[in-house]
Amino acid sequence: MDKTEHALRIVIADDEPIAKMDLRELLEDSGYEVVGEASDGFDAVEECRKNKPDLVLLDIKMPFLDGLSASKIIFQEKLADTIILLTAYTDPEFIESAKDCGVSGYLVKPYYEKSLIPSIELAVSRSREMKKIRAEVERAQERLESRVIIEKAKGLIMLRDQKNEEEAYSYIRQISQQKHLSMRRVSEMILVRSI
Repeated sequence: MDKTEHALRIVIADDEPIAKMDLRELLEDSGYEVVGEASDGFDAVEECRKNKPDLVLLDIKMPFLDGLSASKIIFQEKLADTIILLTAYTDPEFIESAKDCGVSGYLVKPYYEKSLIPSIELAVSRSREMKKIRAEVERAQERLESRVIIEKAKGLIMLRDQKNEEEAYSYIRQISQQKHLSMRRVSEMILVRSI
């Protein structure tokens, strides 16, 4: 890892204390920052809520809440950018389940530094790319929704006030500027008022 970059902040979740200690040591020796540890899935979720790590490494089989269930919560609540499962299980059903839980990597124990570190770097890089794509999609959806709401309000003004399309649009824009509100917000208020 390039030392000039900010160190990845990591949460480790494993119910085996020795495995957790070894992993922490390996990660810290590689320049990463371990910001939290957990022994079960519930604590892993809470550590992620508290620390907002770049990466969470989870064992699948843990008491109370397994790693797959914890992964799903962490992914849905956006508590960590990247999730990697570390497990001794290679059963196809675990791998299939992992795909549905927002997991970016699946490493089989015993893992070695030579394979762990490149896998972490690759998974984090891919997760960051996906996060950017998701953000772009959300922005595009928001723009489209805003456009639909503004068009509805514009149509209502045209009908109600006998204005042409340009006048209706100018009316919404004028209120937006005067009230320091987005055109979408002004349009929403116009539409609510008409109900």
